[in-house]
Amino acid sequence: MRSQIDPRGLENILEYTFVLERIAPGLARFRLAGSHLNKLAGMEVRGMPLTAFFEPAARDQIKDVLEQVFAQPAIANLTLESSGKLGRVQLQARMILLPLKSDLGDVSRVLGVMVSDGSIGATPRRFTIPDVNVQPVSDVQFAQPQPQPVESGFAEEQKQYKRPGSHLRLVVSRKD
Repeated sequence: MRSQIDPRGLENILEYTFVLERIAPGLARFRLAGSHLNKLAGMEVRGMPLTAFFEPAARDQIKDVLEQVFAQPAIANLTLESSGKLGRVQLQARMILLPLKSDLGDVSRVLGVMVSDGSIGATPRRFTIPDVNVQPVSDVQFAQPQPQPVESGFAEEQKQYKRPGSHLRLVVSRKD
């Protein structure tokens, strides 16, 4: 659920984190984006479509992945690669897209993380998608916390709380 996301739990990866909003089938724009994504694009990416990070040949592929994430819903893990041409070094990156259900029950937002390895170099950087893994949310099993048994015998016996008597006493009373 979107209401269950706590940014404090993401503080160590906040610069790599983003939130996408669905604007049409297969298209989503950045609602929020960390500073790392702004560095990769060489500008503020808020309001831009996700497809702006991809080479023209990879845009249909990312549209298909986005549609699966929103429609099924599904979790997508992508391996990304930016070629090393025109004074740029080759750059490897990973992206995960996690669907967020709204209070109405629909999936209209995606929480994502994009991390790259190496020097960003000249910007903007655009990526191809050598590998994609899309898994429906229903196939993902989350570990359920097991209740810990309470050990008896180590705790002290509970005593009933008794309210202490009044410790303040009026010594002098002046009447004017």
